[in-house]
Amino acid sequence: MIATSAGRKTLRIQTPEGVVFNLQIAEIFSRFLAWSVDGAAISVASSLIGTIVNLLAVLSPDVAGAFFAVSYFVISVGYGIFTEWHWRGQSLGKRLLRLRVIDASGLKLQFSQIVIRNLLRPVDLLPIAYLLGGLVSFSSRRGQRLGDLAANTVVISMPQSFSIQSQHLKESKYNSFRNYPHLEARLRQRVQPVEAAVALDAILRRDEIEPGARLELFQQLATHFRSLVTFEEKVDEAITNEQFVRNAVASIYRQKNDRASKSLP
Repeated sequence: MIATSAGRKTLRIQTPEGVVFNLQIAEIFSRFLAWSVDGAAISVASSLIGTIVNLLAVLSPDVAGAFFAVSYFVISVGYGIFTEWHWRGQSLGKRLLRLRVIDASGLKLQFSQIVIRNLLRPVDLLPIAYLLGGLVSFSSRRGQRLGDLAANTVVISMPQSFSIQSQHLKESKYNSFRNYPHLEARLRQRVQPVEAAVALDAILRRDEIEPGARLELFQQLATHFRSLVTFEEKVDEAITNEQFVRNAVASIYRQKNDRASKSLP
């Protein structure tokens, strides 16, 4: 579902477990700036290839031209595939502009989706400077270019920072994560704002979710957080997946609030 707020489109996604959350669709101008950064990175890499092309041109101009064409295609397409897979939906430009590629249905982004949207990027670039892709994105309700439509992906704008009213999140009396501040710091460094917001939303809506779906949801969330940071077995062996997620979210947001408190005069 698409909603419009203050002139900006918001994507409303409901997960299979029944959790609903809203994500802000990236504006075309922000995406263009991100593409400009990525284009500069690709140009730098292409200039390095140019040195090899100059050497080949001495032997055969035709071979040099073919090598450059193939190399440029591999670099331009491979750059997007590698960075978006390595950074979970972000290229260098998207990281700087705080944008992220996600599955349009709220599912886990698949490698095949990243490949499809990047293989179709040359088509979106036609006839020049993303004119075709820009027109399609502008007319799309979810801001999708041709590559996004084919891959069923959406580019969202990530929140600037974590924000939460502390009274809405009741931390348990004992949070075993507190004994491992270095792991808490690593967790906060690796977790994305969108991921933390989804986990928080699940906690706040836990009573609205059917019990079976709630167990499945928190198992998936806990598995994801464990993949980001490996805690010792004794830290979470005695707690449920839901409590693990609650401790993780409380640690993430508490660290931000603690730093803000310490900065006050």
